[in-house]
Amino acid sequence: MNKRFIEGNLDNNTKLEHLAAYHDDRIALIHQICDISRVPIRMKVYTSILCLKGTAVVNLNNQEYQVKPNDMLICHPDVMLQHCMVSNDFDFKGILMSPDYMKQLSVITAGSWDIKFFLEKRPVLQLTPEESKLFCQYYDLLMSKLKGSPRHHQRQLINALLLAFMYEFHDSLERFIAIKPRPFNASEKLFKEFMDLLMSAYPKPRSVNYYANRLCITPKYLTAVCKKITNHTASELINQYVVKDIAYLLHNPSISIKEVSNEMDFPNLSFFGKYVKKHLGCSPKHYREKIVEKISSSCILQPDLTINLNAV
Repeated sequence: MNKRFIEGNLDNNTKLEHLAAYHDDRIALIHQICDISRVPIRMKVYTSILCLKGTAVVNLNNQEYQVKPNDMLICHPDVMLQHCMVSNDFDFKGILMSPDYMKQLSVITAGSWDIKFFLEKRPVLQLTPEESKLFCQYYDLLMSKLKGSPRHHQRQLINALLLAFMYEFHDSLERFIAIKPRPFNASEKLFKEFMDLLMSAYPKPRSVNYYANRLCITPKYLTAVCKKITNHTASELINQYVVKDIAYLLHNPSISIKEVSNEMDFPNLSFFGKYVKKHLGCSPKHYREKIVEKISSSCILQPDLTINLNAV
């Protein structure tokens, strides 16, 4: 079976040397676009990209988004980048951070699941000119400190700058969503561990028992914690992310429905068909036919979006 995607992380030094103005195993600052890949990329980093000039169209998890000046594109790990097209004058600044590094810094975001779920549905935010200017100031200051002469407290200084940036970003998000602060208690910690397991797994086990066993708790307790924090059961959350992976594979006509079923670890085609019909409202074949019909009847590309990064 051909490889469905590659992983975009901070360990790929060859790619980062072309993309990043600075990078290490914790953080990368990027300001130019070059060859990405013909293969879709499952992002394994936290990504914040601010468009300064020009326009872009990106496909994330089978959804098309247009990015224009003062738009910020925000992606959590495990988002699938399928293709990206940009105008000739596209200019941007971006900050990538590894999940491990984010865990060290996530003082204010550890329990903000409402923010995470909001950004999954709306990854492109229109910033004010003042907010865009502030992002660029943090970017430039980080760049000067990261590429400057090493200092005794350099790591602490970088951490403080990024934490300040996160506070600023958190305040800006309040224009888009009512943020409910939560204490980071044992339930929040357990839920975070569950979501980390769920989002990083591929293919994703569909049994609540699997995750409960990994977390050394009972399925009943895991479901109660999920319900308390998100108002959804553990099973509902698992199905939500499994269906995302299925939909991504069904969007690729080169993968047969039987291959999708096998890759997602279903016991047989009949069980897979019933699962898809239950969660997507139609059979896998009909769902794929609707995708083809939608693509053929829509014109998603604008005349000025001339650089196809997946065809380089």
